[in-house]
This record gives sequence, C-alpha cells and structure tokens, in this order.
Amino acid sequence: MKTSFPVKFAAFTVAALSTITALSPLLAATFGKTEVDQNKFVAVAQPLANNTYKLLVIEQLSSARPCWNESGSSPVQVQPLLLNFDFTGICSRSLDSNGYSIRMADQDLGLQYSLRVVKRDGDVRLVGSSTSRNAPVIEIGRTNGVSNDFSKIVLNPGWRMTKRSYDGKTLGHIYFTSDQALGATPTDGGNTGGTKFADIRTDVYGKEIDQAVELGFVAGFSDNTFRPQETLTREQLVSLVVESLKNVPNANITLPTQATSSPYPDVETSRWSAAKIQWARDNNLISGYQDGTFRPAQSVTRAEMMAVLRRAAEKGKSLRGLPTTLGAKQTPKVFSDTSTHWAAPLITQMSGYCNVASPLNETGNAFYPDQAARRNYAAAATLRTLNCVKSESATPTP
Repeated sequence: MKTSFPVKFAAFTVAALSTITALSPLLAATFGKTEVDQNKFVAVAQPLANNTYKLLVIEQLSSARPCWNESGSSPVQVQPLLLNFDFTGICSRSLDSNGYSIRMADQDLGLQYSLRVVKRDGDVRLVGSSTSRNAPVIEIGRTNGVSNDFSKIVLNPGWRMTKRSYDGKTLGHIYFTSDQALGATPTDGGNTGGTKFADIRTDVYGKEIDQAVELGFVAGFSDNTFRPQETLTREQLVSLVVESLKNVPNANITLPTQATSSPYPDVETSRWSAAKIQWARDNNLISGYQDGTFRPAQSVTRAEMMAVLRRAAEKGKSLRGLPTTLGAKQTPKVFSDTSTHWAAPLITQMSGYCNVASPLNETGNAFYPDQAARRNYAAAATLRTLNCVKSESATPTP
C-alpha cells in the first residue's frame, strides 16, 4: 500500500453516521447493544503526520464489493478498498467519537472514556483514556507491530464489536465491547508478564520474560500468550535488539519511521522491519550473507543471535561513552559442542558476559549453536545483555 493513502483518505468528506451525537447521562444509560458478525468489521490504525495514528473502523454492509483486504503479518496491513469506488450502501466507515465508543458490563462509557491509538513500546495500541486523572487506561487491542501503512488492530481476548441500540432499533454507532466491568479488565499498565501469559508460568525463562515485557522490547500475542517455543526470525531479532537499546541510559536513540532505501535486496522499504534493519546495518549490529541478502524471514540460529547480541552490547557501551571491549563478568563456560564452530570465540565470550550465552534450557553443557533460537531464550539473552551494559562502570579504570 502506498503511504500517500492517509492524505488521500483524509481528503474524503466524512459520511453521515446513523448515531445520536449529543449524549446525556440519562440517554447513555438507556442505550442497549446489538451483537454483530465480527468478520464484517475491522479496526484500523490509520497513520497520520508526526508518527501519530487515529482509529478507523470499516464495516462491510453488503457483499457487492469487498471494503478492504488484508496482507502480511506483524502487523497485518489493511488496504481500504472503499477509496476506489462509491461505497454507499456497501461499506461504512467511522472516523471519530461520533462513530464509536467503549461499552463494558453493559454500561456505555462514551461520556467517561475516549478511544485513542497510541504508539508505545514497539507496538501500536488501541486504548481507552478517561477524563478523570486517576482512572485506569484500558487496553483494547494492538497491531502487533509498527508500520507506516494502515494496520489491523487485533482486539484483546474478551473484546468484540457490537452496535448501539435504542428503543429496539439498531443504530450505526459501534461499541468496543467487553462483558467485564471496568475494575475487572486488564489495564494498560505496561506489565504483561507471567500473570498474563499462562504459557510461561513453568518456563525456565519466565521471570526474565516478565522483565523483558515490562521494559517494552518484546511483547506477547493478542490471545494473551507469549509462545515461548516459537522460533525467532532474523528480522524479529533485529527489532527485539534495537528496541532493547532504547533502555540504555542516555541512549537517546531515534529510529527512522521508514527506510530511505532498501537496506538489502530482499528487504524492501515497505517491509515492516526495513527501517530497523537499516538502522541496525548502519550501526554495525548486523550483516548480510555473502550473496548480499539478509533473509529477514529466516529463523535465526543461537550462534547468529550471539553475534548480534555481542555487537549490541558494544553499541550499548558506546552509547554510554564507555570503551566497547566486553570484559568477562564471570568465568566463561566450556561448551561441549562449540569448539570447532565458527562462532566458538564469541559464544565463549558471551558466556562470560553476564551469562548471555548459556546451555539450552539452562541445563547440561551443550550450547546447540546451529539450533533455531526460540522466543523465550531470545528475550532472556537480550535482557541479560542489556542489564550487563547497564551495570558497566561509568568511569572505568584504565
């Protein structure tokens, strides 16, 4: 999708909405809701200027023509096809608070909460913000990644869309609906660790995953799982490491919102990870293969991850104004399966640097350098690297 779409979209005249715009507390209390087919709606983060977003909701009214299509992942990109034809009677779009609001436990919160789309911790989130200073911020959904194009907002478990009703009639106003009361629903507190991800409660890296999520350089999925055993791709590792460097004291890292050119022949500027890959390449965190490609969707091996983390540690120390040499913090490990491996020296070095390189699942004495890195160890190893960089003395002795 072309990045000129937001400008073109903004130029459209907002269609009339079948809703009641002047709410009173009494009227809000009398509204009901009507269940709808979730497949006929999509919530979208629409990019605007200055790296900001607004909420767009598209509804498929009839099957005459599709109103949007979806492609890609992390995040899913949405192309609003209604830009290309007269969508009257076929599609509907809601662009502001007249068209949508929050409903929880059958209570209309349109007077107390407004919907916002915010970029935070390497993700774009749909949240409800209250006019009251002490009220919690409600997280409703995420795009599961950042893009300069229209991105699909995946609603968190327990959330769905319904339509407002009044006196038995269904109105055009859309509710983001939860059956839980406000105090019982997860809020946007930033900690989505072990209490939220049931699939890491017994994971050997569970506590470190909690901390990594708290710091914002890794996140779970929209179904409240972390999927610790999923393998990590090369572009996902780049995103994880680059985001982690933002936590280095006084780092002041500003990532470009879009790559200026393709950093590698197989990484187009429109790819979700292109800007981060370009930054990582320009800052010597990564390198491509001998044929010039980067292979962003290929699984990264445990050895390759150590190579990137060593460079990330050196970059982190540089950002702090420290010498980039990584001194041993503990006795390096002797692994049983790395002596003839190309990455043997750096794996040994990173084992002595705050235990960044450790045995598979923290047991035995084998590193398995050519095995694909999994999300649980990737989060833990990156956290260890970051913490080790933070622990370095700001005034090192000669």
